[in-house]
Amino acid sequence: MRTALVYRALGLGDLLAGVPALRMLRRVLPGHRIVLAAPAAQSGLITLAAVADQVIATEELEPVSWTGPPPDVAIDLHGNGPASRDLLRVLGPGRLIGFDEPGGPAWDPVEHERDRWCRLLAETLGGDAEPDDVRITPPVLEPPLVPDAILVHPGAASGSRRWPADRFAAVATRLTLTGAPVLITGSPAERGLAEDVRSQAGLPAEANLAGSTDLMALASLVGAARLLICGDTGIAHLASALGTPSVVLFGPTPPSAWGPPPGPHIALWRGDRPGDPHASATDPALLRLRVDEVNDAALRLLSEPGRRPRATAPSA
Repeated sequence: MRTALVYRALGLGDLLAGVPALRMLRRVLPGHRIVLAAPAAQSGLITLAAVADQVIATEELEPVSWTGPPPDVAIDLHGNGPASRDLLRVLGPGRLIGFDEPGGPAWDPVEHERDRWCRLLAETLGGDAEPDDVRITPPVLEPPLVPDAILVHPGAASGSRRWPADRFAAVATRLTLTGAPVLITGSPAERGLAEDVRSQAGLPAEANLAGSTDLMALASLVGAARLLICGDTGIAHLASALGTPSVVLFGPTPPSAWGPPPGPHIALWRGDRPGDPHASATDPALLRLRVDEVNDAALRLLSEPGRRPRATAPSA
């Protein structure tokens, strides 16, 4: 069988934003075995999304442990730099697909992430793109961790995308009045941040779940939740994939680049231009978001569960 190797060894949000393109690849290359080079921790979600026949565990910009004949097609869904492209080129693929390759499409720096990779495949392999095709089957754990909870996720990979902890705490405090359990989520490295939010909000100690769930347990928790409130980070894409209502706070990067698809999601942004998503200090656009408007967005989604709003920016 012919093989197509896809390189996307990035974070959780990157994986989920790439799902529409990976599904498109299945349609345009039906006779190929799809092999995805991605972090091992994402294997469970990749299986749920049904986007690859095999996963080769690969960390960001690490070589691919490829064995056997060269892949018939190698596709760079990782980025537009030579580092990821060269990792595929050394495997000697029959065809190498990526932005700015000879005869291929040009990179668009302001394009939405889901649209970008679907366009790459459409212009090189043909076929119809469905950039909003992000939904995956929720994993089910028995017993479920906490059903019908409101999740508050204060962390993000960089400081520029982290709304202040005291503001997340104020939102969490307000949402306890709904009667739903309010839980704080995060990675093991974010345990201290989550604890800061939990204690300021006056939540019980067991409300801090940061570091206590692996990726599949987190997906199960998000899939069973009433609402997620978070910054522009991977768990926001998880909520989109699982159909969980979400309020997503954008700072340096606008929703036009990484925002959720149509659905029960509200994206809040007060920026007038993109900032640095890797900076250490909280982005000014994120600091302009007020506690009351985040609360209003959350309560709107909680009171109208059937509503499917598109991403919006708060009024000035």
